[in-house]
Amino acid sequence: MDNEKNTILLIDDDTSLLVTLSDFLRSEGYEVVTADSGEQGLKQLKTLEPNLIILDMSMPGMGGIGFLKEITVDGKPKHPILVLTARANMAEFFADVDVDGFVAKPCAPEDLLMEVGRILFLRAGQEEDVGATSSPVKVLLGEDDAMLASKIEAELEGAGMLVSLVEQGPEMIEQAILQRPDVILCKQVLAKMNGDAVADMLRAMPNARAIPVVLYDDTGHLKDDVRPTGVSHVVLSEDPKALLSAVKAFTD
Repeated sequence: MDNEKNTILLIDDDTSLLVTLSDFLRSEGYEVVTADSGEQGLKQLKTLEPNLIILDMSMPGMGGIGFLKEITVDGKPKHPILVLTARANMAEFFADVDVDGFVAKPCAPEDLLMEVGRILFLRAGQEEDVGATSSPVKVLLGEDDAMLASKIEAELEGAGMLVSLVEQGPEMIEQAILQRPDVILCKQVLAKMNGDAVADMLRAMPNARAIPVVLYDDTGHLKDDVRPTGVSHVVLSEDPKALLSAVKAFTD
């Protein structure tokens, strides 16, 4: 990617952070325009067509939420948005707004750069109709038993899939938002939040509700004739081969 072709609008009321991040992004070859408020950001958009907006949520005046409302049409912002906000606010925020990415404040410039590159790369791929080889299926796996997780990962990876492992329910939600996997494969009984609760919450989030959720369990907590809200498929087994078959049903 040629960074010089990409313009970033950086909106943050923290002057020190604004200077630090804008200088860093410019050093990486991006064109950067700054604004210290949501109102100033809207003014910049009158003459600017950014490839990405990096938006702080906690600002005086209209703030990040007000800014997003102004540029959102039919539930979707007009421009790609990377949100800067406290990690504790993430779940509440993403329940209502469809954005492209999230970085928790305070953030390391390198982490921000990685997320900027990811978003721009994905956006470029969506806009260009190229006959490239399809990318591997991405599976987000929620499993807290290390031995079982290893077996499931091996089965999925043996089929050419990319697997990311998490061990707790709340982490499933966060990583689903950040990674945008093709399929979520989640154990029913997880620490801090069970799989059916994870699925129900994801279904309420605009940028995660389309991700298929396969829920599995062999303890009797789930029934084959009852599918919890937000769950695409239920597997009453922890057998890796059965789980692979269920995932394939949503990706083949």
